[in-house]
Amino acid sequence: MNIQFREDSVLIDGYVNAVARDSKPMRDMEGNLFVEQISPGAFSRALESGTDVLMLLDHDDSRVLGSTSNNLRLVEDSIGLRATALVSDPDVIEKARWHELRGWSFGFVPIRQSEEEISGGSMTRRRVEELELREVSILDESKIPAYDGTSIETRDDGKVTVTRSLESPPTFIDDIMRSHKTDPPDLAEYGRRIEELEKK
Repeated sequence: MNIQFREDSVLIDGYVNAVARDSKPMRDMEGNLFVEQISPGAFSRALESGTDVLMLLDHDDSRVLGSTSNNLRLVEDSIGLRATALVSDPDVIEKARWHELRGWSFGFVPIRQSEEEISGGSMTRRRVEELELREVSILDESKIPAYDGTSIETRDDGKVTVTRSLESPPTFIDDIMRSHKTDPPDLAEYGRRIEELEKK
């Protein structure tokens, strides 16, 4: 997440999601462990519908910071869904000043998805191929993104630099930039860590 302070606002730019990359392990309503991937092109197709996508703070419907019809620009590129927003909310400006913003997240309704078993059948991977994008959210320290985040900035010479976010764990976006590999990460360690936490 790149933040630039203006006179009475902040310009916030960053990737909401890297397509074709696994989320952190999550549990569904039945308690089943899964990871999720958004397929390339899914965001572009959702944006083509012309639906006004809201920008919220922490997925809170009462904290609307803007929308794509106003101060939010969303575009899917070769990395994923990128957001650029000019935010004048005083609370968000204060959180940005105190380095309390963690990154981006998003809310959607899956329209078409497929599933496969991974990690020896102990986990499922869900690939979302079509979706309805409802909102994107700026997250503060009270929320943990489902997807690992990075700060990705374009320099004046047009080259892209990738740095790890101080507020979130390592990401796989670095690997995309270096080699365009699409092999899924080894999730066995995530599964073991979740099992250990559940025993406590």
